[in-house]
Amino acid sequence: MEMIIDFPGGLKVDAHFGPYTVETDQPGSNGHPASAPTPFATFLASIGTCAGIYVLGFCRQRGLSTEEIRIIQRMHTNPFTGMIGKVDLEIQVPEEFPEKYHHALIRAADQCAVKKHFENPPKFDVYTHVTEETTV
Repeated sequence: MEMIIDFPGGLKVDAHFGPYTVETDQPGSNGHPASAPTPFATFLASIGTCAGIYVLGFCRQRGLSTEEIRIIQRMHTNPFTGMIGKVDLEIQVPEEFPEKYHHALIRAADQCAVKKHFENPPKFDVYTHVTEETTV
């Protein structure tokens, strides 16, 4: 998979892949709010939404409604490093949700590919490449 990252202006940085664009922005130093989430907020949202895909799939396979189900994601920051040291995913289900599926629902959410990449992070190579000018 390849993504093209570009800089459309201001503090915006966008990612393009396939037919999609993920827009990100930073709050301006002049107090203007960002026009899109920050890259880090987008990254964090991918954890809960990925778990949500697995919860949705689990429920759909069993004909269970997801209408009153939601996931609350909480990040706990390490006070020494300032980095996130723990992420909680609380799956809230309505009273009528069958108790026999509670643990299975957790196991389904636990299959999230984003979470698995946290547990086994990829190697990163960052480098520059000079592109040749083309004349028309």
